[in-house]
Amino acid sequence: MSSASEDREFDDRTTKARIRDAAIDCFAEYGVAGTTARKVASAAGVSPGLVIHHFGSMEGLRSACDEHVAAIIRQQKQEAMSAGPGFDVLAALRESGIGSLAGYLARVLVEESPPVAKLVDDLVDDAEVYLQQGVESGMLRPTANPRGLAAVLTVWSLGALVLHSHLERILGVDLTDPTVGSDPDIASYVGPVYEILSDGVFTESFGAHFRATFAGAVGGDEQKGSSTSPHEPKDPSKAARKGTS
Repeated sequence: MSSASEDREFDDRTTKARIRDAAIDCFAEYGVAGTTARKVASAAGVSPGLVIHHFGSMEGLRSACDEHVAAIIRQQKQEAMSAGPGFDVLAALRESGIGSLAGYLARVLVEESPPVAKLVDDLVDDAEVYLQQGVESGMLRPTANPRGLAAVLTVWSLGALVLHSHLERILGVDLTDPTVGSDPDIASYVGPVYEILSDGVFTESFGAHFRATFAGAVGGDEQKGSSTSPHEPKDPSKAARKGTS
C-alpha cells in the first residue's frame, strides 16, 4: 500500500519557490491589499513565519513575484522571437502556461506605486531586447524607434490584462484564465492582434499621409529625448506638478 506522499503528485520545488508561487496565486485572487502572510502560508502549506523568513517582508515577497513573472515572460518571448518566421504560434499558446500569471499582472498593475513602475520598466526593457531578436531572426521589421515600439506594445498588452473582464464580455475570452492557451475562443482575441500587427489597419495611402504628418514631430521628440534616461520624464516639471496634485 502506497503512502499519502507517494500518492501525491511529486513537487520538486523548493519551499521558497512554493511560497512564491502560492503568493502569485493569492495576489491574483485577493489583490495586493487583500493578500497577507497568513493567506500565502495557508496556500503554500507552511507557517506564516516561514514566509517572512524566506522573503523578509510582504514587500520582499511581492518583489520576488514580480521578478519571477518578468523572467518567465522574458524567456518565452525570447524563445518565440528567436524561432523566426516558422514559429508555431498555436503550440506556444497551448504550452505557455502564461494564463496562470496573467491574473497576477491584472491585479497588481492597477496600483500606482514604485514596485509597479519598476515592473513595467523591466518588462519594457526586456521587450526592447527580444523585439531586436525578432528583427534578427526575420520575424519582425526593423524600427527607427525600438524604445518607443517596446513601450507601446508592452503597455497595450498589459492594458488588455487590466481590462480583461471587458474583453471577456465582448469577445468571450478570459485572458486571465490559466487554460486560456488551450481555449478555442482565444482566436477571437489573437486573430485581431495578429491582423493588426501583420497587416496593419490603415490603408497604404493614409499610412503614407500619417507618416508624413508626424515624421517631423517624432524626429524632433527623439532628438530632444536623446540625452534623457528612458526611465526619467522628459519634462521634470510635469512630474513635479503630478506629485503635488
